[in-house]
Amino acid sequence: MTLLLDGQKIQGHSMKVTADMRIDSGDMSGQTSNTDTAHKGFKPKTLTVTLLIPFVDAEYLRSLMRLAEATESGGQLKTYRIVNDTATAMGMRQVQFTDGVSAREDDTLRGWRIQFGLTEKLSNPERVEKRRAGNAVTTQSAPGQGVSGTTSGAGGADGSGTGQGLTGFETTLKKLDDWLGSKA
Repeated sequence: MTLLLDGQKIQGHSMKVTADMRIDSGDMSGQTSNTDTAHKGFKPKTLTVTLLIPFVDAEYLRSLMRLAEATESGGQLKTYRIVNDTATAMGMRQVQFTDGVSAREDDTLRGWRIQFGLTEKLSNPERVEKRRAGNAVTTQSAPGQGVSGTTSGAGGADGSGTGQGLTGFETTLKKLDDWLGSKA
């Protein structure tokens, strides 16, 4: 099995690649025994890679660690173009390292058992979701007039903020309020 990340071959023996695609769904049954679920979308596909690197080939492990630690200009993890039969069969083109890199000494084979995860970036479902038009936002209103937070300020011709004229009594109260406000 061959695994290339941006053209660099991952070296090792007994390489195994396991692919996983998670479909997220939610339970809609509430407190009943109904089995309805809500489809919440496809999550990014992941690859779990395991291999053996002999102690004498420590440079292979150093090379793998450089790939895993690489970042792009903004500090994000580097995205790699992947070449692998399993990844191609799953429709994966670009991946990032996730879940860390594990290197455990093997008891019998004088080498490291390596395990690491790769997660798909810019997956087909993600591209489709970005192309979809966003849902239009509708505003809701109730019959009647809105409530204004303050009655002082420029708004209507009379300064009430409502755009409607005040009654005689309201005009008197406004004058009294303005006079008391200036005394404070």
